[in-house]
Amino acid sequence: MKYAVLDVETTGFQPSDEIIQIGLVLIEAGVIRSRFTSLVKPSRVELPEAIKRLTGIDESMLEGAPELEEVIPQVLPFLHDAALVAHNAAFDLGFLQRALDRCGYSPFSGRVLDTMDFLRILFPGLPSLELSTAAATLGVAHERAHRADSDALATAHLWLMCLEKLDRLPLITVQRLAHLFDQPPAYLEDLSWFFREYRFERERKVAEDPDQARYYRQFALRVGDWGREEESGEDAAQDVDPVFASFYSDIVNRLKAGYDAYETREAQERMAYRIAEALEEGKHLMVEAGTGTGKSLGYLIPAIYYSVLHGEPVVVSTHTINLQEQLRTRDLPLLERIFPFPFRASVLKGRGHYLCLRKFEQKINMKDWEPSREESVFAAQMVVWLSETVTGEDEELSMSGKSADFWHTVASDADSCLNRACPWFRKCFYHRARHRAGEANVIITNHSLLFTDIKAEHRLLPAYRHLVVDEAHQFEEAASRHLGSTVSYFSLSQPLQRLYRDAGNGLLAFVSMRCEQADNEKLKDMASAPVEWQAPVTDIKAQWDELTDAVWQLMFGRKGKGEPEGGAATVRITPDSVPKQWESVLVMEDNLYVQLSNLVRKMEKWISAAREADERQELQDVWTDFGGLVKSLGQLKEDIRAILRMPGGEEQVYWLEAHPQYKGKSLHLCRVPVDVSGVLKEELFGKKDSVVLTSATLSVNRTFDYATAQLGLTDHLESGRLITEQLPSPFNYRDNVLMCIPRDFPRLAGGDSDPHYNSRLVDSLARVAAATKGRMLVLFTSYRMLREVYYPLRDRLAPEGIRVLGQGLDSGNRSKLTRWFREMPASVLLGTSSFWEGVDIPGESLSCLAIVRLPFQPPNHPLVEARTEYLKRQNKNAFMEYSVPQAVIRFKQGFGRLVRSSLDYGVVIVYDTRVIETRYGKHFLYSLPGPKIEHMPDDRLVERIREWLEERGGSPRESAENF
Repeated sequence: MKYAVLDVETTGFQPSDEIIQIGLVLIEAGVIRSRFTSLVKPSRVELPEAIKRLTGIDESMLEGAPELEEVIPQVLPFLHDAALVAHNAAFDLGFLQRALDRCGYSPFSGRVLDTMDFLRILFPGLPSLELSTAAATLGVAHERAHRADSDALATAHLWLMCLEKLDRLPLITVQRLAHLFDQPPAYLEDLSWFFREYRFERERKVAEDPDQARYYRQFALRVGDWGREEESGEDAAQDVDPVFASFYSDIVNRLKAGYDAYETREAQERMAYRIAEALEEGKHLMVEAGTGTGKSLGYLIPAIYYSVLHGEPVVVSTHTINLQEQLRTRDLPLLERIFPFPFRASVLKGRGHYLCLRKFEQKINMKDWEPSREESVFAAQMVVWLSETVTGEDEELSMSGKSADFWHTVASDADSCLNRACPWFRKCFYHRARHRAGEANVIITNHSLLFTDIKAEHRLLPAYRHLVVDEAHQFEEAASRHLGSTVSYFSLSQPLQRLYRDAGNGLLAFVSMRCEQADNEKLKDMASAPVEWQAPVTDIKAQWDELTDAVWQLMFGRKGKGEPEGGAATVRITPDSVPKQWESVLVMEDNLYVQLSNLVRKMEKWISAAREADERQELQDVWTDFGGLVKSLGQLKEDIRAILRMPGGEEQVYWLEAHPQYKGKSLHLCRVPVDVSGVLKEELFGKKDSVVLTSATLSVNRTFDYATAQLGLTDHLESGRLITEQLPSPFNYRDNVLMCIPRDFPRLAGGDSDPHYNSRLVDSLARVAAATKGRMLVLFTSYRMLREVYYPLRDRLAPEGIRVLGQGLDSGNRSKLTRWFREMPASVLLGTSSFWEGVDIPGESLSCLAIVRLPFQPPNHPLVEARTEYLKRQNKNAFMEYSVPQAVIRFKQGFGRLVRSSLDYGVVIVYDTRVIETRYGKHFLYSLPGPKIEHMPDDRLVERIREWLEERGGSPRESAENF
């Protein structure tokens, strides 16, 4: 087969724009045969600045270039009898067709294949489809991004990798792919052609199929039956040193011998000893361990030791999936290599993170999805992934938009689980994970599942008495979120659409069809009911649309109470403060509740009768899926009622969120407890023998008073059941961090939009960024201010060759922005809420951190309002006991972005002068790990920063691995 790989650079992205460079690579028989590239002189030589920055092509390079009419004849031989391959093919093809037409040639009529489709399908976990990132991830050289010759060559190599990956796939997977694209809509016809031809080619080969998968029910799998692949359960306790101190010393010696990068850390040793003591004595422990302590090993070593010695599991809970994966892929394998005895560790996530094989089989066999490109490609991606995955977890897949909706329909859930009656039970990823957790010494989970387990009366996690909570500064917020409820517009509209989208489409039509096809007269008689329910489902969907639109109108018919990230509005509701028209909303809710209750009751009765009428397994699968969806509808109507009618009084806070542009479809109804300390005290700390809470940011003003009060641990502290420990970071902050506070900087005059303040901020940031050659992260508390600073700062720094990256402006993806920032040495990154923590940029990429404002939560946010009122009713100072401590912890998190290793150093600028002018400002500075703090006029800032950096060589060195 012959492939012509094409890339074009253009004067812009509209159809009226022109080509300025063409790159072509010809592939035949799996080998690159020839290449062609040429600049093209456009009719208007002047280029937009953005295109010049993007491509590196300027007017001087195009002045002597050939015109399009000279270039196209050289392109045509590449296209003859070839399939066209491109990355984001629609873009390149469109410019090619217009160029051919302009030069008097017939349009290209061959097959067109997009490497973005094939990369998504064949490399399911690829984090980004952007050409440079995909090339870097897969090890393809790509020297000059956004130049047609380099882009075309990189695309050609990626295409060859796709062909090689196809050759390694099991034949059954290839046949499945061909089946998925059989009888496609017109826009998938070329994909269908390719997989059909490739399937025929593979089936003609007599060589054995690649031996990398097991076949089951016409699918290729990496895994066999769970419970049959586990290691033998030998008793390792007899090999454990009964004295933890000598055991820990042995582990440290092994780490030193095996890893040159490992550094002995006094704080890590102290942490491990204190955790071992707490576990042994059945006490709770709160330990703040500064950045660089090596917290993961500090708690994993004593947790594994205790579990193996005593034969009891220890649960470790993290806030983020990223940390969960770090423990799984880095820290636990490390300990498995150096521990003197075997141990078992497992990762257990919420059930919705695992694929349900039964539901996936049914969906693929029935092709039960909208005939869109995104969903069809995602279905193919999952078929390939299934032949590779061992865990079946969604984190291994790249998905967004409709693909995320697709996942939701095939994710494991309790309501539709057949358990041992399922034909996939012994292969089930969720039950495999639970089985491994049940046999593990250490179970790695997350705060979300931990609190879901509490709500489910401890039926989800294996029984445990010892818990380690990492990222514990997020524990109270996670408890609030998961002990409350949130209903979005799509929470109800999506299950209704799954029941009925249009004529002959949806679960109701499928259920009716299965009844009609059944060799059972009773079921045949029942087939009409699901069809009759299509009209009530449509009515309920219309009522939900009407209700959400009405709530949206009430929100934006009055002044919104604050605009958090992304421009969404938040409005608190209480029984005493609702809009006058709220009664009409409750009438709509009552009608919705009644109709939905009647429909759910009829469906439940019908499903029960269907189960009795025909007990064949394939039909039981159908009734189970139907029943699970109906049960979720029943829960949703109760949640909607519980939020809109607000029965919880002062113990609950209720609010509405929506975006002013997207109407009712952006609506979220929210309810959380005002105070979770009582629940945590009773359900967690009162029932577990030992709970260890650790984070780099737990103390405020060097005490744990705030954290113990928020988490319900005050009584345990007073009784001696709770031990606290504050461990310093091993990093030398005094020498490695300079904190500058421009004392004459203006105070922000209310709100987050002050032209004078923003102008001063842009000027100061631009001067500092020029001195540091970029390498600056700027943390905002307001997206609106970020946006207002972004454009003038970008214009100021462009002549300096410094690129400004803005969250939500250049990209909304935090990982992508962070990666770009690392790859562009002369850049400034502007971030809001999600950049204050969890962002790791070690080494020379980051030399300067700017904190624009102290990170107080908006005082009019519903949750902040409710908790303030709650504390005032207790005659407490809500600002000092709630608002300040929360802001201090977030401030410490933001400060921690700068120094991520012992080799890092840099400058922190705090533009909010409240930190030195107010009574509470000292709490922020006193809570930091001892940086050098200097006050100075703003016009002295750049000079002092330049002096300090030059004393240290100008920029940080590359960081070492941090254990």
